[in-house]
Amino acid sequence: MRTARLLVRHEVRVLVSLLLWAARRTHGTKHGRAFGYARGQGAMMAGFAFVCVIETVAMSVLLRDFPTVHAVFLFLDVYGVVAVVGLHASSVVRPHVLEDGSLRIRRYVHVDLRVPLERIASVRRELRMTHERADGELDVEVGSQTTVTLELTEPVTHVTFLGRRREVRVVRFHADDADGLVRALGRARV
Repeated sequence: MRTARLLVRHEVRVLVSLLLWAARRTHGTKHGRAFGYARGQGAMMAGFAFVCVIETVAMSVLLRDFPTVHAVFLFLDVYGVVAVVGLHASSVVRPHVLEDGSLRIRRYVHVDLRVPLERIASVRRELRMTHERADGELDVEVGSQTTVTLELTEPVTHVTFLGRRREVRVVRFHADDADGLVRALGRARV
């Protein structure tokens, strides 16, 4: 039951992100400076949405003689297109946010990690294209790359998509303006 509730919450957040995107609003950026990360994946998400649309048309043609099956697949395919566009919208409207006292690292509606500035031991711009899973490390990749690395003095708790808790001491993530984010973090930590 808990997993079903988490999945429904996820879908609602994706749909709300679509509405925010259409209204040109952002989520949670009122009290801080936003740093986007969606630019690196826009073309890939557009391509994926295009493929989903092509699949919807192809399935409609293939299933035209089976109206009930056609209706079911049409609903699922259209919802799939909406989900892909909604995920991209969520990455646009939920940027990283540098607030007073913390950095909020986000990706879609899946990751929302607050890192207190006093726990940051070092921050650097570091482009990484490969990431191996390791204990105590969190890689928040966009387009299979990260551009900023945070090393922490003490761990922060990351809550995974399905609610598991993980302690992390190193956080790598992508920002479109990685240099600007590193400079802003340096100024905020002083």
